Amino acid sequence: MHFRLSFISIIYRLLGILLASAFVGWLFDYVLLVMLATSIFLLVWHYHHLFKLINWIWQSKALSPPQAKGVWGYLYDGLYRQVKQQRNKQKQLNEKIRRFRDGAEALPDAALMLSEELTIEWGNKKAQRLLGVRWPDDFGQRIDNLLRAPEFSDYLAHENFEYPCLLVSPIHSDVQLEIRLMAYGSEHVLLLARDISNLQRLEDMRRDFVANVSHELKTPLTVVRGYVEMIQASPEAFDPHWQKAFQTIEGQVSRMDRLVEQLLNLAKVENNSDDEKQCVNMAQLIRTLVDEVTWLNQEKQHQIMLDISTDVSVLGFETELKSACANLLSNAIAYTPPKGCIEVSWRLMGNKAIFSVKDNGDGIKPEHVNRLTERFYRIDRSRSRDTGGSGLGLAIVKHVLHHHQAELIINSHWGQGSEFSIYFDPSTLSNPSR
Repeated sequence: MHFRLSFISIIYRLLGILLASAFVGWLFDYVLLVMLATSIFLLVWHYHHLFKLINWIWQSKALSPPQAKGVWGYLYDGLYRQVKQQRNKQKQLNEKIRRFRDGAEALPDAALMLSEELTIEWGNKKAQRLLGVRWPDDFGQRIDNLLRAPEFSDYLAHENFEYPCLLVSPIHSDVQLEIRLMAYGSEHVLLLARDISNLQRLEDMRRDFVANVSHELKTPLTVVRGYVEMIQASPEAFDPHWQKAFQTIEGQVSRMDRLVEQLLNLAKVENNSDDEKQCVNMAQLIRTLVDEVTWLNQEKQHQIMLDISTDVSVLGFETELKSACANLLSNAIAYTPPKGCIEVSWRLMGNKAIFSVKDNGDGIKPEHVNRLTERFYRIDRSRSRDTGGSGLGLAIVKHVLHHHQAELIINSHWGQGSEFSIYFDPSTLSNPSR
């Protein structure tokens, strides 16, 4: 029900009451006295309801307002309607908050809601079991005051939350955590911590298995290669059928040997640590690589152009950086048609250093670009076998760049060639001339 009250209607009502009281006073010959008594009665009546309203708002716990008729009745009804609407909204809001908390408690991950200043505002029970953060006891505490791991402090300092932070749980030393930070609404930050101990153990098992199997395969492959070479070097003449068979065996053994070698390189890169990083002269390393791959260019006669415009060095592992750059060069030589053009450069762009290898080969279709760094992923398997590709080269590059805070950018257009560029972060660069 809607009720509208205007100033004119109030004036008309007051005038009506005063005229009626004046008429009664005229009948008894007490006009002013009756009008005065009527005015005092109206004033007392209004103040009476005003005090009842104040008492209901500030002191009474009753949901229903006082009973009244007339204007005050409409006023009480309107206020009661507003109170009911507000309570319904509050009930709905509380229900949403309850659902949110129930959902957050059902998460398998630890969840913390932080303010823009990274102070704790809410957390689920999993946060207490994995991070040792108790809510509401730790309300208002900065998260880095409770998680004092150096890697987490560096993670917050860099403010690059695109990648997760890996650290050991402060509660259980055998639990490995993956922590992610993301914006939540306009004024909050959501922290999620996931237990990846089982995944880490499986990854370690896979890595050890690949490394061990690769080592075990080296010996039988060496034996087979030795016998094949001994038979081929024999002065006895073999039928063309057997000669072709021995050549096929030698080719497959060589292919298997390259695959095992790359598996060992990948396992070595994955197991490497950041304890022995050194200043690597990238300009000299790139010149050496270009000279070393010249023998790969003898058959196809590529035109390799080298452009080194900076002498900036990179803090990292020389063997890993050499492996990454060599893989990009080898791919360009393998997949560029004969007498093609390959451009190799080492330059600065802004505050980043870039190593790039550009060719004018067939290029790569867009649907393949995002999967090139996956293990054993090959665009054309038959062509990869012909060129000796194993699908591990760019996977090795990916792990090397992860160790050096670098990024691989692939620009390719089908039929127009490809450009593979490594962008090194300014924090890993140093100038030897200084």
